[in-house]
Amino acid sequence: MALSKIDGTNFIAPTIPVASGGTGSATLAGAGLANTPAFQAYLSSNQDISDNTLTKAEIDTEAFDTAGAYDNSSNYRFTPQTAGKYFVYGAIQAGGSAADEIQYFDLLLYKNGSAYQSAIFDNNDSYMDSKVNLTLSSIIDMNGSSDYLELWGRIDVGSGTPRFYESTKSTMFGAYKIIG
Repeated sequence: MALSKIDGTNFIAPTIPVASGGTGSATLAGAGLANTPAFQAYLSSNQDISDNTLTKAEIDTEAFDTAGAYDNSSNYRFTPQTAGKYFVYGAIQAGGSAADEIQYFDLLLYKNGSAYQSAIFDNNDSYMDSKVNLTLSSIIDMNGSSDYLELWGRIDVGSGTPRFYESTKSTMFGAYKIIG
């Protein structure tokens, strides 16, 4: 189904025919084509962590969770019970209690307890940043029964206490099933 041009710049969605004898209008969700399960959650308050220690982000506030598949209170993990490919994204804003101290920051997406993907900030010069925001995204196959995903981070600071910041929901985690 291709989009049709109206005036060379605007597009209109194609008409989806309703099955013979059907009434009403067809929707993608009604045809079983919905990007669910889906969730998005964010960190509600700063999370202090130990220096240079891999730590799970305790992302505790759900913006939405269509299937109750994200645990926002104990394991902080997404365990969809529907098999398929999922678009997964996450971000952590890292910083510390003192100014100009981040030397290294590693953001990791874990699948089933093992590192799956990472993003790294490595500040190997004499200037150190006080806050760094890393993001990552990936398409991941999930089995629909036992696979789970978590977001982890490690911050090495020159001084102060490292932390994941909640500022403007900059530490967040989400995923949705890809229609297919």
